[in-house]
Amino acid sequence: MRLVAVALLAVGLAACGSEPAVSASVAASPPVTEFTVVASGDFISQPELSEQATAEGGFAKILGALKPMVSTADLAICHLETPLAAPGDPWTGYPTFNAPPSLVDTAADLGYDTCSTASNHTLDYGWEGLVRTLDGLDRVGLKHAGSARTAAEAATPTLVSARGIKVGHLSYTFSFNGLPLPEDKPWSANLIDAAAIQAQARRAREAGAEVVVLSLHWGTEYQHEADDGQLGLARELLASPDIDLIVGTHVHVVQPMEKIGTKWVAYGMGNVMVRFPDGSPEDTQDAHLTRYTFTKSGGRWAVSKVEALPTWMEYQPASRVVDLPTELARSGLSETQRDTYRRAYDRIAGWLTSRGADQSGLILIGHS
Repeated sequence: MRLVAVALLAVGLAACGSEPAVSASVAASPPVTEFTVVASGDFISQPELSEQATAEGGFAKILGALKPMVSTADLAICHLETPLAAPGDPWTGYPTFNAPPSLVDTAADLGYDTCSTASNHTLDYGWEGLVRTLDGLDRVGLKHAGSARTAAEAATPTLVSARGIKVGHLSYTFSFNGLPLPEDKPWSANLIDAAAIQAQARRAREAGAEVVVLSLHWGTEYQHEADDGQLGLARELLASPDIDLIVGTHVHVVQPMEKIGTKWVAYGMGNVMVRFPDGSPEDTQDAHLTRYTFTKSGGRWAVSKVEALPTWMEYQPASRVVDLPTELARSGLSETQRDTYRRAYDRIAGWLTSRGADQSGLILIGHS
């Protein structure tokens, strides 16, 4: 029987040649028509917060509430307000700030992909601090925009992938608090200049970016309303076909979001992480993460959905970022906690929508 079977097999193979009878077909992947971008506000680590993070082995416990939204984004953008400290440096706060290097380890673990580094504190520790910070981001695989170690790096737009779609990330600041750029390195950090921003956005497009997100460190500190400079610059820059979204930092409180034409700006996202002295009266513990869904239609990407997650930096008994909608939905909160969280949520929601963002489609997560 075995000989018969072998003979029959040989006949079959001879009849159909060496090619298989049925070719396996590989289905082409459908084109990507949607992806998400999550952006958050300022990471600031005053000495008390740096000491706590060091004692806890990093910032994972402090920032853990950010992970569900950040880690599920196709692209997540953070803002690194301050330089990283050198080994053995003391932790410092106002007016010259630094942060433990473990901050970038946690940012990478949370799921961030790129960080803006242009701020009024970029030069707090000079050229060495700037280089050390970018080296630290490279060490954990985070891309960065806003400062540079070489002229070539400064001239090369930052490109990040979101589901295979190239996204350009730009970062600029209004000031370095009077500290001068190195005379021989005027390209080392980006000051806001509308023409320079537009030119960099065009270069990002030429390098293959299908979407460009601009991080701006701007505005009037502790002022909830966007100032005239922010309002005018947002309109000027979003009129460019090369800039799709503006996310703002610096003012340390929550400012409005606004839809301008078909594009969005978040004027000020607040301090996602901070540790000012207890009793700070300026709502500096308020912040939000925002998720932007980009959809392709007619050959062009545009934001089709915007969702804001209000957060609050709780100081006691230990500093922690609080996901306000999740906590407010939890049973077992004391009445004092619930009241504190509810007032923070309502305050953040009020400022976010004060320029009509809710009427333009902004979704407040947890709003009922």
